[in-house]
Amino acid sequence: MKIARIYLRVSTVEQDLSRQADMEHSARQAGYYIAGIYREKASGARADRPELLRMIADLQPGEVVIAEKMDRISRLPLAEAEKLVASIQAKGARLAIPGLVDLSDVAAGADGVTKVVLESMQSLLLKLALQMARDEYETRRERQRQGVQLAKADHRYVGRPPDAVTHERIVALRRTGLTIKRTAELAGCSQSQVKRIWAMHRGRS
Repeated sequence: MKIARIYLRVSTVEQDLSRQADMEHSARQAGYYIAGIYREKASGARADRPELLRMIADLQPGEVVIAEKMDRISRLPLAEAEKLVASIQAKGARLAIPGLVDLSDVAAGADGVTKVVLESMQSLLLKLALQMARDEYETRRERQRQGVQLAKADHRYVGRPPDAVTHERIVALRRTGLTIKRTAELAGCSQSQVKRIWAMHRGRS
């Protein structure tokens, strides 16, 4: 039996539902049993995403991680991205992402020079996909920076909106039972901000 786990990193609930339905259907059509679906709103430029880490912890040998695009898994700098992917591979799992050619089955059945060449090609293709995801992220950030500069010059800049992603990360981390100090470290913010956001969340609850 082919077993897969689906990872969804999205920005809205509506995106989550539509993508989940499409990806689940495609995976089942391809003959996969879905062992879990992991969804969160978080930046791909962070390696400490709670649901991503939970998925990696749940992985079993032979399973497949399905994501819509490589940037759903990582927008990290190449060295950190490779470390993240290595943690998935260390569990005996592999990635199944559109646009990423998977030569693992072919390489597994080869030997000698052919096996070395196929494994080297797979490693190169993976590096290219990870670097392209990072480059796209950097390009987007640069465009945002330029947009802010233009808005400031034209007296149209009104400042940054509340950081909803950080707020949700803090709540998700605290829900797992992590201390305020550890939550602040993983969320990349101050302990006072963690206390404030967590108090706001409990107040709404």
